[in-house]
Parts: sequence; structure tokens; C-alpha cells
Amino acid sequence: MPLRILAFAGVCLLLAGIIPVVRAQNDTHTVYLPLVVRDAQYRTGEGTYYAADGTGNCMFDPSPHDLMVAAMNHIDYDNAALCGAFIEVIGPKGSVTVRIVDRCPECARGDVDMSPQAFERIADLSAGRVPIRWRIVSPNLAGPIAYRFKEGSNQWWTAVQIRNHRNPVARFEYLRADGQWQTVPRQMYNYFVASSGMGPGPYTFRVTDMYGNVLTDTDIPFVEGGVINGAAQFPPP
Repeated sequence: MPLRILAFAGVCLLLAGIIPVVRAQNDTHTVYLPLVVRDAQYRTGEGTYYAADGTGNCMFDPSPHDLMVAAMNHIDYDNAALCGAFIEVIGPKGSVTVRIVDRCPECARGDVDMSPQAFERIADLSAGRVPIRWRIVSPNLAGPIAYRFKEGSNQWWTAVQIRNHRNPVARFEYLRADGQWQTVPRQMYNYFVASSGMGPGPYTFRVTDMYGNVLTDTDIPFVEGGVINGAAQFPPP
């Protein structure tokens, strides 16, 4: 199908309200436009709020200019599988898109614990706890994915975190010296840890999202505690 026809179809969907759009708030909300639904399955549970600042079990940095964040219940957190993912939460008053930055150990399956700024988009703060439904979505992020090397990493023990990914990350690999790809296990604290190290670098990394999209980056230098940008972002549907 020609690109202009695809573009016209996308505009029609937007006008029809089929593709939802997230409106940004200058002080607390990064712009995520358009909001593309990648997972039609809704989960149900309860929504609550806590004093979120962007940090948490996923080990991201504080994000004072983007407080549309939340903690996921332990079951759906799934060993950090949803860290950095975006979900659309629908409550009694409306909907909000949040980024998962933390784990809520005491929350039941389906529950989402949000920042107060996010919670008040879907319910009155005085309610405290409300029924919700939510699904995974794919916002149009600016820039490529990025790699962060954890403090203490070296050529004999290497921990890498994936950042700024529009879709949930399912697998992380590096290219060994023998030319074979090595899958690196993910830890609960959202780092992929090669317990025997990856060597001194530079590295070739391969990242796969939960929908099977693959990004490969070469010549990634080792910078302890540093963040290195990749070359691309995961594609939209």
C-alpha cells in the first residue's frame, strides 16, 4: 500500500477516535504521541497511588519533569519484564498513560500503584483505591534506545540496562568473540547481568522486544555508570 494511503488511513483512525492520543502536561508529563495500542488485552485490578519520583525497583533515575509513572504488581512485573514499559490505565474519571518504574510487592495481580499526578487523571485522590483496567501501549518516543552500564561493571562482570524503549524488552544479547550470540539473563532490578563478563568492549548488542522486533547496535563502548545511545528505536505497528 502506498505510504500516502497509509498516512491517510492513520489520519482517519485518529479522527474516528480509534487511535487514542495522549495530551502532554508541561510540568509533569513527557509528550508521548501518538499512542499506539500494541496489546488489545485489558487487565483488571485496583489503582492506588504513592509518592513516586521515577525511581524504584527498575533502577531508573528520578524523573521530576515526567511524573506519569507507576509501580506494577509483583506478578505482572514478572522479573522486571515490564520495567520501562508504557501502559494505558482507565479509571472512573478517565485514562492516563504511565511508564512502569517500580514494583509493588504487596499489590495483587492486575493492580497498579501510580504517582498522585497520574492517579488524579483517573480518579479523585480522596478515593485512594479505585477499580481500573489497563493495557500495554506503544508511545512514539523521541530518540533511540540507550544502554546503561551499572556501577561496578567491568570486563569480568557486566550489567547492562536498556532505557528509552517504546515496547517492553524481551531479550538482550551480546556478540561473543567467537561470533556467537549470547543471551544475558535479566535480574529483578532490571539489569541484564553477564556474571562472567562480556570482555572489555566495544560491544555488539542485540535487543528484542516482546513483539519480535530486533535492534542491533555495534561499537558500543564500555563506560561504567554511563549511558550510550543506540542507533534506532523499536518500530510502530
